[in-house]
Amino acid sequence: MRFKLIVAFVDDDCTDEILDAARDAGATGATVINHARGEGLVKKKTFMGLGLDVQRDVILWLVEEHMSRHILETIASVGKFDTNKGRGIAIQIDVGDAVGVAHQVQELTKEIEDQL
Repeated sequence: MRFKLIVAFVDDDCTDEILDAARDAGATGATVINHARGEGLVKKKTFMGLGLDVQRDVILWLVEEHMSRHILETIASVGKFDTNKGRGIAIQIDVGDAVGVAHQVQELTKEIEDQL
């Protein structure tokens, strides 16, 4: 079984909504890294030396490759990445190998066979 790693950088106010949507789309779990910072195309302005940075979370999903595109599109849709500037981004990366996922493989095998 092959996996993809989906990485999303999202505003922290929509993390829970995106996690729920990804699970509904087939993701079996996630890792959330809180309090990330970043810059987009335009640098955020400051007010009297104080940053106006929006707090971000980084969410990681290890998903089966046949389900990855659907999950990625769901994340983008629920997060409104394409319609709201600076709301978030998500990418997927091929995973060469993974350990510790045997319990997921058993569960996902049934699901993938039904889809194919």
